Amino acid sequence: MKHVPPSLQETRRFHSTDRLTEQAIQACTRLGREIAWENLSPLDLDQERALQNRIVTIDRSDPAHAPFDMLRTRVLQDLRQNNWTSVAITSPTPSCGKSLVALNLAFSLAHQEDCRTLLIDLNLKHPAIGAMLGVRAPASMEEFLRGHAATHNLFMRHGDNLAIGTNHQPVQFSAELLQSQDAARILQDLQAKLEPDVILFDMPAVLASDDVTAFMPNVDCAILVAAADSSTFDEVDECERYLAERTKVLGAVLNRCRYTDR
Repeated sequence: MKHVPPSLQETRRFHSTDRLTEQAIQACTRLGREIAWENLSPLDLDQERALQNRIVTIDRSDPAHAPFDMLRTRVLQDLRQNNWTSVAITSPTPSCGKSLVALNLAFSLAHQEDCRTLLIDLNLKHPAIGAMLGVRAPASMEEFLRGHAATHNLFMRHGDNLAIGTNHQPVQFSAELLQSQDAARILQDLQAKLEPDVILFDMPAVLASDDVTAFMPNVDCAILVAAADSSTFDEVDECERYLAERTKVLGAVLNRCRYTDR
């Protein structure tokens, strides 16, 4: 039998202990994440209102879900290739349908079993996500971002893979809140607690306020949603260049495009 020097035995013992400790830490982290997700209230959405607002990816009975599934696949590929997590969804001006895109993308991602997604309504002056789904959380987004409300008081869980943070109370000085250190810390803690694979931020319009500028340092990339019946080429071009100077732009989505096959 080969003799192993005492010093080598000690080294092996320490390495084995380190591996066991690391495995225990990882197991505790996974358990903490599962508990955090389970503690979120179920999302009791108004199905009729959701359909009226063209949220078509929940049950995918409407063929219109297909373009959003295609968008989901492309977004996931880009995120995974670049090791990114967070996506800001914005538009040149209000009423381009960015909340519609954000919701349909979120529910499409929820069908991806190996992907957990957070959708957060950060259009603080004009929140829309909750109203479009017919839900209202006990707490407001401002309370959460200031550290005055717990995660389970704001976020609601749809199935096992999607959690949505809505807002029912407009914030007057929203840019100041979005660029505050407290808000950045709260969102970092949220990410550490829930460990989502994707975070979608429904943001205000780029040209409507300085909120997007204030929050861009907190995201990995952005999607620009333009409306075919109202957005101009100059607006889209200006916003794409503006976003590209501050983050990576995944691309532009053209909403409200009406056409007929001939």
